[in-house]
Amino acid sequence: MKTRRDFIKITAAGAGAAALGLHALSWDSATAQFIANGDTSPVSDEELTNYPTYCEVCFWKCAGFTYVDKKGNIRKIIGNKDDPHSNGRFCPRGTGGVGMYYDEDRLQTPLIRETKADGTQYFRKASWDEALNLVAEKMNKLRLEHGPECLALFSHGTGGKHFTHLVKAFGSPNITAPSFAQCRGPREVAFTATYGEDVMSPERTDIRDTKCLVLIGSHLGENMHNGQVQEMSEAIDNGATIITVDPRFSTAASKSKYWLPIKPATDIALLMAWAHVLIYEELYDKDYVEKYTFGFKELKEHVKSMTPEWAYGITTIDPNVIRDTAREMAAASPAVLVHPGRHVTWYGDDTQRSRAIAILNALLGSWGRRGGFYNPEKVHLPKYPSPPYPKPKRSWKDAYPPGKYNLVSEVLSTGICDATIPNADLDCHLRGWIVYGTNLMASLPDQKKTLEAISNLDFLVVIDTMPMDIVQLADVVLPECTYLERYDPIRTSPHREPYIALRMPAAEPKHETKPGWWIAKELAKRLGLGDYFNYENYEDVLDWQLKKVGSSLEEMKRIGVKKFNREFDDLYFLQNLEDFEFNTNTGKIELYSTELEMEGFDPIPKYTHHEEPADGYYRLNYGRAPMHTFSRTSNNHNLWDLMKENSVWINPKVAKLWDIENGQLIWLKNQDGVVTDFPVKARVTERIRWDSVYLVHGFGHTNKKLTRAYGHGASDSNLVSKVHMDPIMGGTGMRGNFVTFLKEKPGKEVNA
Repeated sequence: MKTRRDFIKITAAGAGAAALGLHALSWDSATAQFIANGDTSPVSDEELTNYPTYCEVCFWKCAGFTYVDKKGNIRKIIGNKDDPHSNGRFCPRGTGGVGMYYDEDRLQTPLIRETKADGTQYFRKASWDEALNLVAEKMNKLRLEHGPECLALFSHGTGGKHFTHLVKAFGSPNITAPSFAQCRGPREVAFTATYGEDVMSPERTDIRDTKCLVLIGSHLGENMHNGQVQEMSEAIDNGATIITVDPRFSTAASKSKYWLPIKPATDIALLMAWAHVLIYEELYDKDYVEKYTFGFKELKEHVKSMTPEWAYGITTIDPNVIRDTAREMAAASPAVLVHPGRHVTWYGDDTQRSRAIAILNALLGSWGRRGGFYNPEKVHLPKYPSPPYPKPKRSWKDAYPPGKYNLVSEVLSTGICDATIPNADLDCHLRGWIVYGTNLMASLPDQKKTLEAISNLDFLVVIDTMPMDIVQLADVVLPECTYLERYDPIRTSPHREPYIALRMPAAEPKHETKPGWWIAKELAKRLGLGDYFNYENYEDVLDWQLKKVGSSLEEMKRIGVKKFNREFDDLYFLQNLEDFEFNTNTGKIELYSTELEMEGFDPIPKYTHHEEPADGYYRLNYGRAPMHTFSRTSNNHNLWDLMKENSVWINPKVAKLWDIENGQLIWLKNQDGVVTDFPVKARVTERIRWDSVYLVHGFGHTNKKLTRAYGHGASDSNLVSKVHMDPIMGGTGMRGNFVTFLKEKPGKEVNA
């Protein structure tokens, strides 16, 4: 009988996403059946019933209402005007969310992997009892033979909180979300080292009141962070200056007074040159710096030689432009905001780049000031009564030498992979994974390493709504219903004013899908952990919590969003609290980081030169589109209809050199010989530097069960085979990959 290691090894004869062997699996008895999109005849709002929800198409989680007709058909989703995330206006992704409910390709029934006598593996349909019993059996076996700490959970999305509770009750601390090590982790560590607090999600950025907004590789308007995009539009209407630093002329750049087409991987040099101008032209906020900061003298000496002329030789940005933009920021101070970004895992020195951004904001006096960074508050819901969690005896960190990644505040996804690959120094490598709502083959870089980790698992359970790539590698697949068909935890995200938002089902779950809370509760019952889920229905939990804060489930079903008074009336706390102490070693904003110094890292950021592409290769940059989120929306018929595939942006000089025409189909090959599985259209445009190319993330799916997304565009995830690890916090720098062009379909030997 073949093991999963054999399965992966055999089907990995190709490379890239095709190496997952998706074509080798038979979906007998599990074929998705098309369910018509209900009654599409015209209907008035008076004939519809609305149900409060908050969106799950992206992490912004805007609150709104789902409208259902008398026949039970979901007709539309619109924003809730009381929600500070959306202000009553949804982005294209949010309004298109109804497509997730009606998607005929969605998972419909539990599936179990089986192996035929000839070694062929396939999925067969299973009942919920059979599937849950098998998962519980595997988890119990792992617990008895190796200990509960040898289980890990990957989670992305609100429903993952149910499984976080389950896995903690089981006794494992190994709970991770790719959104930390692969996205925002460096900025959280950097800002905590500087201010003693992180940036949070949504970011505590007062864009609506800013007079100058600086964006560094932040694609607002394409990356649809709904509230921030609305605030940016408001700021522009109010005359704010926008400064955009990006190798690509993004949508944000088109709205900017200054576009700085920086050479990739040189951002720290620009940031330090800006600091030089602010300090040596005495443009910084002197009172603020003297009162609230530590290490100004050391910073001043550090940037003494980092002049705009010095930075010009590195960044290719004109020294006069560097000075003009620094002066523009200073003129707006303190209502100026150098945006911390979201996806900041680029080159491996990302914590230090985020530190430079934090330092620049401190020099401008923007932290805790109107138009800079506000002080958020949130509602703290009491935890529903349950027994205390058992104390784990070991964790994923045991895979590393003592003291490594001391500053990490969350579990690293790549750390889970490292702890899963057998190591002679490990007491027990991780042997079981539960993957909830995250397509690891697209969200984790270095697919080869992810596959190696999976091949060493005793079992892999995937909980999802769609047949994403990772589903094809599972032992058991548990189909969750969409966010429009379930209750989930109350949303309590921090914002300018504390508030809560309810998600409730607008329709019964389609097919044999189940809500996450039910799946977690049923598993707990089979694992002897029922006391941790001591309720009949999740409504009981929600109503108990809501009544503790002066509301009720009945009230929230009517209004969807409820606001509360702030504990502190002063929104911008530094203006009135004279003796405020920051949660740092010195009690000050640390321009010179004592915490980093104690860990053996540079206390002030230094620019270091990064690898250049070989002749004929170009740096691969990637980003988002307004209608898509990661890879989860690429099969949604509402959003797919807006953007069916990505294209590769190529500068005209490069296109002429390669004799590539606009719209021509080409393949991309990276520095390690990895080739895209499908061709991608060239977009020849002056909007990108000659040394870079650009792809929108989330395309190039190789699973034919995604009937719309399959074969459209190129996957940037495949091409990220080289990872530059951030030594401070383990973030995965993914923009150190380079590609060249192939005009003909590559043979198998190219991908071998």
